[in-house]
Amino acid sequence: MKQRLPIPGFVDLQVNGFEGVDFSRAGLTEAEAYIAFRSLLGMGTAAFLATVITSPLEVYERNLPLIARALARPEFRGRVLGIHIEGPFISAEPGAVGAHDARFVRPPDAALLARLIELGQGTVRLLTVAPEIPGADRLIRDAVGKGVAVSIGHTLASELDLAKAAAAGATALTHLGNGLPNQVHRHINPVWAGLANDALTAMIITDGHHLPPALIKTIIRAKGVDRIVVVSDASPAAGLPPGRYQLLGNDAVLEPSGRLHNPAKQCLVGSSATMVQCMTHLVSLGIVSLDELLQVGFFNPLRLIGAPPASVPAGPGMCFDPVARRFET
Repeated sequence: MKQRLPIPGFVDLQVNGFEGVDFSRAGLTEAEAYIAFRSLLGMGTAAFLATVITSPLEVYERNLPLIARALARPEFRGRVLGIHIEGPFISAEPGAVGAHDARFVRPPDAALLARLIELGQGTVRLLTVAPEIPGADRLIRDAVGKGVAVSIGHTLASELDLAKAAAAGATALTHLGNGLPNQVHRHINPVWAGLANDALTAMIITDGHHLPPALIKTIIRAKGVDRIVVVSDASPAAGLPPGRYQLLGNDAVLEPSGRLHNPAKQCLVGSSATMVQCMTHLVSLGIVSLDELLQVGFFNPLRLIGAPPASVPAGPGMCFDPVARRFET
């Protein structure tokens, strides 16, 4: 018998776009944003943050207020919870920069941060930064002081860098295990440093492509369920058929398996998965209980951005099929 769950769906703190709509595209329209929001919210995602990645200033000036206006519509209140700005204050180093365009990476800049928050009209809830860049600790304090949660990602941070970031107010790690060079030092690298830092919650992408099962298990065991947040990192190709796409400034290939990557850069370009798909893959690994799945997929992400669970509208709810071991709306 299917089990009805006490949540309306899952909460995703990292959605770059959906079904061909790119929240970082220069020509994004409000109508496109509405279409993407509605489509995603009909697929088991109860609430999410629209993510804008490292971009030219003119894209921020256009897209941040556009997204803010879109999520202010009554139909999206409590469901599109705000904006996640992933960059531009990240590492420009190959591998660490990932699928972001290194040309638009910026050093920590308090005035630019204030401008981005202003453009977001009070809707910026999460900021991803690289803490090893000079001035990052001050930027983190500025962001936290303005009510924005800070996560560490696209970084080559050392253990000391992460400790300083946490002391400045950072509380999370953006897609731990990703946004890194394909080869790192076996002992001294951001993955081990992130696992060891007890102040930082690990956001992880459990789509079956970003992290192998052994690493997912290791992160969950090291951090504990209370400090794990599952995200989809859904790209604009999520919901589209396999093929070749121009995505987030990348020539990307979406394989029939769902793996989305840039062959030239040898990096992934976000994921093609929804939160339901990510949570279903996590179920298949048998690592955590159903109650723990609800924690990492609903309650923990809300806590990370300071949103009470009651703020998310009830909606039609979510069911779990214990025989098929999958989630259904």
